[in-house]
Amino acid sequence: MHEMALCESLVAIIESEAAAGGFHRVHSVRLEVGLLAGVERDALQFGFQVVTRGTVAEGALLQILPAVAQAHCLSCGWRQTLSRPIGLCPSCDGPLSVTGGRELRIKEMEVE
Repeated sequence: MHEMALCESLVAIIESEAAAGGFHRVHSVRLEVGLLAGVERDALQFGFQVVTRGTVAEGALLQILPAVAQAHCLSCGWRQTLSRPIGLCPSCDGPLSVTGGRELRIKEMEVE
């Protein structure tokens, strides 16, 4: 379950920000997760609750915000929002340019 490792990295970032920012408690974390990031949201929620024990984020609410991916065909101009990866344009089998959808970043935190 790579979500646990992601949560450990997330907590390391939060702890570092707490030390730099002088806050001692995190109430909530808003995390943007791309729909193509390959992250299981339920596992991320569970992992976050486990790895935050004994940290400034213990008991914090993790809000997961979806980040969509946009695909654009370089041959025919087809455009679509993606919820899963695709290899070629479904309209003409041309190459796609995909933007977004793989994000995993903290958007904001409520702290004290």
